[in-house]
Amino acid sequence: MHSAPKYRQSWAEIDLGALAFNIRQLKSRTKPNTLFLAVVKADGYGHGAVAIARAAIRAGAHWLGVATVLEAIELRAAGIEHPILLMSRPPRSTFEEIIEFNITPLASDPDFVYELAGVAQLSGKRVGYHLKINTGMNRLGIRPAEALRVVHELAELPHVHLEGMCTHFATAEVEGDWDASNQLHQFEEVISAIREAGIDPGIVHAANSAATILLPDSHFDMVRCGIAMYGLHPGEDTKAVITLKPVMSVYTQAAMVHPIAMGEGVSYGLVWRAEIPCAIVTLPLGYADGVPRIASGLLEFLHNGRRFEQVGRVCMDMVMVRAMQNDRIEAGARFVMIGQDDGASISMDEVAQKADTINYEIACSLGRRLERIYV
Repeated sequence: MHSAPKYRQSWAEIDLGALAFNIRQLKSRTKPNTLFLAVVKADGYGHGAVAIARAAIRAGAHWLGVATVLEAIELRAAGIEHPILLMSRPPRSTFEEIIEFNITPLASDPDFVYELAGVAQLSGKRVGYHLKINTGMNRLGIRPAEALRVVHELAELPHVHLEGMCTHFATAEVEGDWDASNQLHQFEEVISAIREAGIDPGIVHAANSAATILLPDSHFDMVRCGIAMYGLHPGEDTKAVITLKPVMSVYTQAAMVHPIAMGEGVSYGLVWRAEIPCAIVTLPLGYADGVPRIASGLLEFLHNGRRFEQVGRVCMDMVMVRAMQNDRIEAGARFVMIGQDDGASISMDEVAQKADTINYEIACSLGRRLERIYV
């Protein structure tokens, strides 16, 4: 555990050793030649995209996955040359950058590929793309019944080429789920039809973190791992199957400690009042940093292995916790929002549960204002 950075008394510590451990765990579930795509969108799920991408590559990642063109450009600007898959549909205005920065787009309809081919022709380059098949997620992609016809049509375009085909599971985190099995069956039929027509589908991929852990038949040529890479489980069913180490911990230091009398309130609206005289510890960490305001009064923080109740409403830049007057906590005392402290721990899953959300959202909400310290 490091000391606080210069400009904030709150920070996030990122354990790159834990990240490498998780990637090894995930890769051990795949066949030796299976490619590994590390999903680093949303600033690496809040962990810092560039540092995570570099560490993932060192740990054996072959591809990186992002959601926006700017996310890909950030990686290229940092000198990262590995293949990058753009997993969401970008606007037409970014096609030049997609080609310039050697970004591989994921295509969800024929019009996208036709437009990309036109820009590629003007640039004098031949651009690869991955074609997405909508097997039931109903978010993006071509219907299985249309896939063979579409692939035949697009194969005629001289300035683009099919580099891969994929789908995405909606329910893979539930072991033995019928819908996931049905999606996999539909995707396998599409790939078989493409190959029987004499067309190479390129890199075939379907497995997200959950499917990488629970659905080995979905691994194909490449797996795409996001949440599990960060040491967070995609669902309850994966917890008994694979060991993962949390990558992020969140720390803060007390800005002020002061006593209040019985009946005095704390924070906006004074929705919490002291039932007995106590001490209030103000921590410089708030919803602008990703502390969920909806969980006001439900959160806890660790100090010296003990849990302290967060009281009152979470503010933009501060939260308050209650201590007893004889606890002898002083300004500068270290508290843990997420992580371990003297044998006690608070997980990101616990925070998510109290906020009535999922661990993905908590991780992505922990904003860049929290300086990342990499260990």
